[in-house]
Amino acid sequence: MKQRALHLPTDAGDRVTVLGIIWNVILFALKLVVGLLTGSAGLVADGIHSASDMATDLAVLGGMHLGRREADERHPYGHGRFESLAGGVVAGALVLVGAFLAWEAISNLRAGVESFPGIPVVGVAIVSMLVKEWLYRRTIRVARDVDSAALHANAWHHRSDALSSVAVLLGGIGGLIGWGQADHLAGLVVGLMVVVAGGRTLFSVLHELTEGGLGNEEVERIRSATESVPGTRGLHHLRTRRVGRQTFVELHVLVDPQLSIVEGHQIATGVEDAIHNACSHPVKVMVHVEPNVERAERHSPKDPLG
Repeated sequence: MKQRALHLPTDAGDRVTVLGIIWNVILFALKLVVGLLTGSAGLVADGIHSASDMATDLAVLGGMHLGRREADERHPYGHGRFESLAGGVVAGALVLVGAFLAWEAISNLRAGVESFPGIPVVGVAIVSMLVKEWLYRRTIRVARDVDSAALHANAWHHRSDALSSVAVLLGGIGGLIGWGQADHLAGLVVGLMVVVAGGRTLFSVLHELTEGGLGNEEVERIRSATESVPGTRGLHHLRTRRVGRQTFVELHVLVDPQLSIVEGHQIATGVEDAIHNACSHPVKVMVHVEPNVERAERHSPKDPLG
């Protein structure tokens, strides 16, 4: 009887996301049990936050899996935006979680509610803070390496959990010294920070989904790389777009009208290579070669009979 081999994730993004899922399960169980035993509402809420991280981890994992599918007739630019959509889901969840934390903190401060968590709550908060900050650093490093909006958003979700654990920690310390509202004040600050982080990531995702181009600095690098290729006399119609982890560049390059087709093709190939070298992430380039003549002459029809 044959045994099926266990297939572990081979993509760096998959591996770091699965690692996050495992730790979120552990932290959720730990926070929930200790929170219920000590009566700490803050720690129970932090446990629910860890549970929400599990859901977003699964969304990111699915988005990255779909985003790696090859291009087809219905998706000629590939499926990379599935990954971007997953990043948008995570960013939206960040905004909602942050708003909820801030609202709860404001409500408790206005009502004069005091919280005095015990030493076990402080210990769990320290463990959670260290683990989630470690997960943030690992995930953000992979996100930058593979240029993934989904992983970038998920990294900030880890940090939001670390920050909420800081709030629980400060609340626990404040309770131990007799300041019952320290937990709620820290929760308000953390909630606002989470909203800002989620909003910035959501803006980035929406920029891509609405056909936004690359930033000015990246466009100038592409322009400079093109103009450095011998034989180019200018360029226009430079357009860029992001699709998940890939960048697509289209441009028209002006060349000497007396060149042969082969020489024009060689210049186009040189432009493609120069742009690939100028970009730090995967890029697909489409170069259209045009003769360096007046625009009206370049596009006007010719009479074959002279």
